[in-house]
Amino acid sequence: MKQLDRRIVIVGAFIFIVGLAFGIMKFLIAQKEEPFMRPPVEAKRYVKTEQVTYQNITSPVEAPGRVKSIAEVDIISEASGKIQVPEVALKTGSKFNKGDILFTIYPDEAELALKAKKSQFLNSLANLMPDISIDYPEYEDKFRNFFNQIDIEKDLPEFPEFSNEKLKIYLASRNILSEYYGILKDELQLKRHTKRAPFYGTYSDVYMEEGAFANIGGRVARAIRTDVLELEVPLERFDAAWVKIGVPVTVQSDSRNVSWQGKVIRKSQFVDPKTQSQNIFVQLKNNQKKSILNGEYLSASFQGHPIENVMEIPRNVVFNTNEVFVVVDKSLQKRKINIIKLNEKTLIFNGIEEGSILVVQPLINVQEGTVVEIQNSDEENNENESAQKPGKDS
Repeated sequence: MKQLDRRIVIVGAFIFIVGLAFGIMKFLIAQKEEPFMRPPVEAKRYVKTEQVTYQNITSPVEAPGRVKSIAEVDIISEASGKIQVPEVALKTGSKFNKGDILFTIYPDEAELALKAKKSQFLNSLANLMPDISIDYPEYEDKFRNFFNQIDIEKDLPEFPEFSNEKLKIYLASRNILSEYYGILKDELQLKRHTKRAPFYGTYSDVYMEEGAFANIGGRVARAIRTDVLELEVPLERFDAAWVKIGVPVTVQSDSRNVSWQGKVIRKSQFVDPKTQSQNIFVQLKNNQKKSILNGEYLSASFQGHPIENVMEIPRNVVFNTNEVFVVVDKSLQKRKINIIKLNEKTLIFNGIEEGSILVVQPLINVQEGTVVEIQNSDEENNENESAQKPGKDS
């Protein structure tokens, strides 16, 4: 019994001590002063602005384009036989000058046949000379000079002119005229055994190698002209209308930091249905110091054209295609603009009231009605300049 009473006393004492400690803790907490809470500071958003002022702007036209050769031709064989390459290697990328021999088709047999015909023609003329000197003495000197000028190693000279009908009948009956023109035909055919370069250029493709057998009309290679090139520049219809044929153009390569002078040689008379652009062709003369390669991309700068009552701003301040922010009573308001022309980094517009305070920096995560402070505005700059000017007494 005594042991039970003792446990009750211990439990009661423990509860009393815990309750007393809790009460003291609450009392001490109540005595502590509340910490000072600073009022929240409202964050201010600063924006750069410009006052909308319209004026006449001369806007240059810049656009990229791809270089093309003014001539790309297939080199074909006009005779049949094996291909010989005496001067220029018949390989892709080989360069050649105008007039160089590109290749020949074995001409030995054709040369010998032509010499035989010329020898036979000389024999026919020699048999005619006594008759001409007797029957047509007024033409003797002409035909004798013609006979003496004939060289089987060279092309035939021009046939003597005559107006005598009897002489004409006489020559025709002896097949002199048919032999003469037959030789001219063979001379032309022999020249076709040798293919010469029609311009300064290079091989872009080669279809036959040296020693291959070529048929008449067979494609041997494809060549492009390299001394004169043209830059094909697609322009928007608005800009293309201002470009005139013959005007100078500055062409430059951003990667190589070099430039060339060209001129507009033609304009396409249609619009690309996919891009709605009109192609402008600029002629460029190639040179060794600043060479231009076919297929290269270059940038062309055309002469500017005037645009009235507009303003130019950075492209990145426009959102939703044609909307900008203006500041009205220190809050942002949306306005739609009329875009006249897009440049690489800027655009030219009108369509909002002159004097409006236009935000000229891109804004992220802002909504219409956001309160802003103007930074570096025209009004602030004027105020700062006035404050910095010294007074008369200073």
